[in-house]
Amino acid sequence: MTHFRRPTIQIKVRVGDVTEVECDALIVNLFDGVTHPGGATGAVDRALGGQITALIAAGEIKGKLGEAPVIHTAGRIPAARVIVAGLGKSADFSVEAVHKAVASSVRAAKKKACRRIATILHGAGIAGMNTDRSAQAVVEGAFIGDFDPDSYKTSEREKEIEFLTIIERDADKARSAKQAAAAGEIIAREMNQARSLVNMPANELSPSDFAKEAQRRAEALGLDCEVLDEKQIEKQGFGLLTAVGRGSARPPRLVVLRHQPRKRGPVIGLVGKGITFDSGGLSLKPAENMELMKGDMAGAAAVLSAICAIAQLKVPTNAAAFMPLAENMPGGSATRPGDVIKTYAGKSVEIINTDAEGRLILADALAYAAKSGATHLVDVATLTGAMVIALGRITTGVLGNNRDLMERIKAAAEKAGERVWEMPLFDEYREQIKSPIADMKNIGGRPAGPITAAMFLKEFVGDTPWVHLDIAGTSWNEGDLSYMAKGPTGVPVRTLVELCRDFA
Repeated sequence: MTHFRRPTIQIKVRVGDVTEVECDALIVNLFDGVTHPGGATGAVDRALGGQITALIAAGEIKGKLGEAPVIHTAGRIPAARVIVAGLGKSADFSVEAVHKAVASSVRAAKKKACRRIATILHGAGIAGMNTDRSAQAVVEGAFIGDFDPDSYKTSEREKEIEFLTIIERDADKARSAKQAAAAGEIIAREMNQARSLVNMPANELSPSDFAKEAQRRAEALGLDCEVLDEKQIEKQGFGLLTAVGRGSARPPRLVVLRHQPRKRGPVIGLVGKGITFDSGGLSLKPAENMELMKGDMAGAAAVLSAICAIAQLKVPTNAAAFMPLAENMPGGSATRPGDVIKTYAGKSVEIINTDAEGRLILADALAYAAKSGATHLVDVATLTGAMVIALGRITTGVLGNNRDLMERIKAAAEKAGERVWEMPLFDEYREQIKSPIADMKNIGGRPAGPITAAMFLKEFVGDTPWVHLDIAGTSWNEGDLSYMAKGPTGVPVRTLVELCRDFA
């Protein structure tokens, strides 16, 4: 874990006047279509002699979402620079807009080697955004923009942003914002921890390495931790997890972390796919882009960070994170197409394609989670390339068997500023995974690939309310999202935290 990057930004909230803040860059904001800014932006504009208004009139500042033009103040105010964060159309304003605006501005500040930045609360009082939600979103946005996947570079890293100060004129609002910013910092740091894990190469992150990291963090936070090695996994009947890990010289693990603040009540089971490298097994993947398969454990990284965040936030909801971990390799002991495997749930599965391995390890883990007392199940997985075709890299596909839990997931995602879209799970899709020799087969063909994968998982949850999040597209930024660095995104850590908060 020598290259496991730790975020460095220190967050402060203080009462003050934005025109009197000494810093390397001051972030204000502007909605698209506004020609004469008001509020804090207006105050800064006046202090700069109308420079922002003049640049708006000249078409150089438009307020478009993600826009982050930098203005040099020439000593007119103590801030050396002003960054005018575009918030987009006011009618479309949301938590996600704050994330994008602040993240874009932080990235612009980093390019200018700024070390001390200050900002206002963005959008408080607009579209249901209160002081607390704005403060949390500002901090999350700052960490989204600050993350860089440069841990393995031997050249000296550029100057890091050291301080982010949120400025608020009202003392009562500042006190409230301070608490919300602290919560946002916990969530954002955990989100970036997940991104760091996903960014690690497979030669440094085997199933046992991941398990040790989870165990270390559990001990630090007082979480109950259970780790099963390959012998225990096989002995206890996790046939699918055993089968997937069999082709690798680095054996599988099953990790369970538990957060138990209450003796009774719902238990949210978070299940994350943890394939630390996916070669496809004997159904070998093409060489092109195979290096990205180090990120096939993004689901496990997300649920690890989520449960660590809710532990630090002291969320009064019982939760458990189940992380099946394996490397999918084509070794001499690898599972073959045509093999039939007995699962933890007692069902039989015919293996048609060994590259459809994520659903296999999830199936065993979901069955175990349900048997272990989870009253609600949410699994997270980079499961199907077909989901990338369906929804691209902007939206996570969600499917499930329970309307109430589905609506809770959607509400949590909206509050967290992460996009999800429900896809159908009609019974007729079950026909595609029928096997002539076993209870089911592990793929259902090209048509409706994300749906048949979810239908396979549904076979292992019984009557337990369950929702599946396919993050194959959203776990990795290929460059489509300009407000964050290319690489891991940390999706859906924020949604999982908000879900557990909702159950509280």
